[in-house]
Amino acid sequence: MFECYEDFADFVGSCISTLREQKNISARDMSLSMGQGAGYVNNLENKNNTPSLKGLYYICEYLKVSPKDFFDNETEAPSLLVELTNECKKLDGKSLQNLIEITKTMKK
Repeated sequence: MFECYEDFADFVGSCISTLREQKNISARDMSLSMGQGAGYVNNLENKNNTPSLKGLYYICEYLKVSPKDFFDNETEAPSLLVELTNECKKLDGKSLQNLIEITKTMKK
């Protein structure tokens, strides 16, 4: 999981930065929305600090990803995958099969 990262702080900071940027949220806005100081997220992304376990859960909740998805470095956009999964749950079997076929053509 951490093979391309120097350490845990590097991994966490990179994940937060990626997920935050995918949602087009500034580090300052995210920090303040979470009830933290203005530089909280910036410090995490720059490896100046690491979140507590409770803090990591708050970050995941804010970014709308599960902790499992947060640590999944095989998925480029885990929050989008969660959104897609939620939408797929509303589809019938035929629509899901059509979506699978469309997805298969996109991988080529």
